[in-house]
Amino acid sequence: METMHELIPFAKEMLSQKPNRKMVKLYMLGSVLAFFGVVIGLVETVCSPFTSEERLEEEEKKDAPTQEQMKQKQENLILEKSNKPATMQRSMVTRQHAS
Repeated sequence: METMHELIPFAKEMLSQKPNRKMVKLYMLGSVLAFFGVVIGLVETVCSPFTSEERLEEEEKKDAPTQEQMKQKQENLILEKSNKPATMQRSMVTRQHAS
């Protein structure tokens, strides 16, 4: 907001003086670039929800394990559980002293 208050007197001063041709071209170039920047920013803001949604879908497809991988994991877990010896664990006893 402060720049708007500074910009208006500056524009009035520039219009009161007779600007030379190079300065007019320079200001026009700056104005056109600023306008394109605003347009690109608006397009990016409008389109960003769609692009982020597509990225999430792609990541979900990559991260989602296939059914074959899930079956393999289950088989591995079953094999690991069946290979463990059935040993009795020592009961937890609270000791009153260090051993």
